[in-house]
This record gives sequence, C-alpha cells and structure tokens, in this order.
Amino acid sequence: MEVGAGNGDTGLSDTVKIPERLLRRDQARLEEAERRKDAKESQTVSEEKSDFFSATFNSEKAAIEHLINTCPGTDRDAACKTLEEVTHKIQQLQKFLNDSMMFLTSYELRQAQASVQKLQSSLAEKRDVALPKKKFAFRSRQAGAAKNTETTQSTAATEKSKSDSVVGSVLEAAISADMCGFSNADSKVLTKKADEIQQRDVLLSHLTNCKVTLYGSPSTLHIKNVRNCQILCGPVSSSVFVDQCSGCTLSFPCQQLRTHNTTDTKIYLHVTSRAIIEDCQNVAFAPFTWTYPGMDDDFIVSGLDRERNNWSQVDDFNWLAANTPSPNWSVIPEAVRTDAWEIAVPSE
Repeated sequence: MEVGAGNGDTGLSDTVKIPERLLRRDQARLEEAERRKDAKESQTVSEEKSDFFSATFNSEKAAIEHLINTCPGTDRDAACKTLEEVTHKIQQLQKFLNDSMMFLTSYELRQAQASVQKLQSSLAEKRDVALPKKKFAFRSRQAGAAKNTETTQSTAATEKSKSDSVVGSVLEAAISADMCGFSNADSKVLTKKADEIQQRDVLLSHLTNCKVTLYGSPSTLHIKNVRNCQILCGPVSSSVFVDQCSGCTLSFPCQQLRTHNTTDTKIYLHVTSRAIIEDCQNVAFAPFTWTYPGMDDDFIVSGLDRERNNWSQVDDFNWLAANTPSPNWSVIPEAVRTDAWEIAVPSE
C-alpha cells in the first residue's frame, strides 16, 4: 500500500509504502480487541441475568415452601385451595427456569431442577397428609353392629384383605383430586378426551403393553413405571417427566422434557427448551409427527411456540465430555421414523 505525503516547499510528493502484513496484523489486533470487548460485555450481561435469576428463583421457592408448611391440616377446603395455589406457583417457577436455561451454567441448572423436584415431592407429601385418600372399609348398617365380637371384626378384615388383591394397588396409586390419568393396567387401550385433561396434571403409572392416547393440552405429564407402551399426547403446557420407562414409544409436544432411568425408548418430540436425560440408556429422538383434529386449538391453549422445536438438543447429565457425543441417546434415522400412528379404539 502506498501513502502520498505532500511537500509544501518543493511541491514534490513522497510515497510511503506500508507492508500489507503490517496492515493485516493491525486489523487482526483491532478485531481481537473488539472480540474481547464483546465477550466481556456478554459475560457481564450473563452474570447480571444469573444474579437476577438466583434472587427471583430463591424468593419464589421460599414463598412456595412457606405455603406448603402453613397449609391447614384440619380444614379440607382451605387445604385444597392452598395446594392448588402451590401447584400453580410450582408450574410458574418451572416455566421461569425453562425460560432462563440459556444463560445458566450446568451446575446452576442442575441445582434449580433439584429444587423444583424437591418442591413437587413436598407438595405430594403435604397432599397425602392434608387430603388423605379414603380407605376401603366395611361398615355395618346398624350402630349396634359395631359392638359385636372380635370374630366379626376379624371376618371383616379377612374380606377386606381379599378385596385388596383386586383394588388395593389402585387405592395406593389413586390420583389426587387435581390430577387424572391411568394406573395399574396391562394390555389395555386407554384414551382421554380434551375436556377430561385440559390444563390438568396427568399421571400415567404402572402400565404394561398399553396404547394410551391423550387428546387436549395437559398442564404437566408424568410417566412412571411404564413398560412396552405407546403413549401419544397433545401439547403439554409445561413439563413432561419420564421415569423408569423401558421399551416404549412416546410422542408429545412440551416446554421441557426431563427423563430418568429410562432405556430402549423412542421419543417423538417437540420441545421449546432443551430435553434432559439422566441415568438413561439407548434413548432415541425424532421430531413430533402425530396429528389429530383440534390439535391447532390445543397448541393455542398450551402456549407453546410451534416454530421452535429443539427435539435434537439433548443434555445428558451423566455425560460431561463436551466434545464427544453422549452414547446414551441418538437420533432416529429418517428412514425408520414413524409418521403414520396406529390409534386403537377402546372397547366398550
């Protein structure tokens, strides 16, 4: 490169030559300085966001814990109202966490998820205490029958034990008043319509060789202890929790997916944050393909963004090697993906 310099006395002009390598070096220096400046500003913003998240999350967590600890133990109606408020606040806290995941570290994310899980466990324990399930029992028609001999009581206990073999497991796994779903079924076709599950928590537990179809938009979906099942579900407003699942095919849209202790399972997924797996093996993912009449309306109810799908963005909490893919999950090849779902009709 040549730069001209004027000479006022002589009118002559000298040409100064600057080597191109010096120009490139200077340009690189300026770009590196700009990059470091941007990185520093980005780090500052992330730290500020992280601080805001921690303060807000801990404040909301403390408020929820206070509600759980002060839940009335004798007034069933007041307890039900308080627990409904707690459920709503936990859902809001989970959504806040989902929206903040992009600037949280893995450690912060893990700690926050553990806190939400602990709150949900505390809620379930408080619900069992404040809203106990009705026990199966025999009652005599006359008050005097209660004063009969112990032989009568022993007979009733024996009959109850026999009845428990049929309904005991159902009573133990009974779904609380604000939840719906299916439990303890084998080789069944199970279906719920939109008006049955709309914005409610849904629990599917202890199912084997079943085909489950859920229409509508649940608030959350819990899948636990499920074997060799096909489960199709409409848009879930917040989170799907999968635990101890094997040999299944699952299909659903959601805001967040958390999967534990699951093996040999295919998941057709639409997720607006990032899927998380932990203690899982041979879990395969593909984009959500199931459709049904009215799904567009259910997406509106759920509030999910149909244009945002991170189905292949999976975080494995058991795999810390950043530059090596986790061996615990994979993408289902396009050639073998399912797009024609078999919907079984329940028998009368």
